[in-house]
Amino acid sequence: MPEPIRVDVTASEHATAIVYPAARDRADISLILAHGAGASQASPFMVRFATALAARGIDTVTFNFLYTQARRRVPDRNDKLEACWRTMIAAFHGGRFGERTAGNKLAIGGKSMGGRIASQVAAAPTKTDAVAGLVLLGYPLHPPGQPDKLRTAHLPAIRAPMLIVQGSRDSFGAPDELRPVLAGLTAPVDLFVVEGGDHSFKVPKKAVPPQDEVYERVLDEINQWLRGRLSRAAP
Repeated sequence: MPEPIRVDVTASEHATAIVYPAARDRADISLILAHGAGASQASPFMVRFATALAARGIDTVTFNFLYTQARRRVPDRNDKLEACWRTMIAAFHGGRFGERTAGNKLAIGGKSMGGRIASQVAAAPTKTDAVAGLVLLGYPLHPPGQPDKLRTAHLPAIRAPMLIVQGSRDSFGAPDELRPVLAGLTAPVDLFVVEGGDHSFKVPKKAVPPQDEVYERVLDEINQWLRGRLSRAAP
């Protein structure tokens, strides 16, 4: 069963993390996922992905950023979002998410903004920020309608392998916009395109395959990528 855990981020602020233990065929891999700017870890997208990944054998953790925990709508500054992410990584390495995850390799990522902030942390890691991989779900390459405002300056500094899942209709950056950026990176990057998918991988109602199958294919890809890439990644 998912388990909520209180994690103190500052002397006066805390965030709640939820641990989804791997159900079977454990991969000895933990994945921490952060939510996007307009939702929380309780959103249907986050709950579905965390639950399904745990069912596939990936120990999965979600958490709320501090502004979401306080039920504010406007995201915190970048530095505060990064500090919250680093606290969650430190909590994992400190054993706060359970003894069964001790020794697991750690991947981080998330939906849209949550994944972007994870990538910023991975681009400038401290000794306690070590991660083996990143899973970015709908990377917000730029604000919708503003392709000149790229969020890519930090990406070349990342050394961990990355999986980016991007909808072909993503208004925050289509795959063809991403490919030239990814081609210039040193870290290994795999791009999985959701044909017909938007920023949340939603496809038109009459699309083939249907929505549920689209999500299942994305989840299978994440599971297979984590097991394949992280087994070859450096500790």
